[in-house]
Amino acid sequence: MAILVKLDDLLHARRMTLSQLAEQVDITLANLSILKTGKAKAIRFSTLEAICQALDCQPGDLLAHEKE
Repeated sequence: MAILVKLDDLLHARRMTLSQLAEQVDITLANLSILKTGKAKAIRFSTLEAICQALDCQPGDLLAHEKE
């Protein structure tokens, strides 16, 4: 089973770049890139909350569960 990160879709819908999000959330661009590509092994709730606030979304809008 896989967890999918739909960050690209949300950024596109909000007309926001990854760099803008990184600045707003105060997280490095490298760490956001790791999350965006699905290579992250974990995410802190505080980071998830900050991303959701910046993108005006719910955690379920950002993450999805898919059977492999």
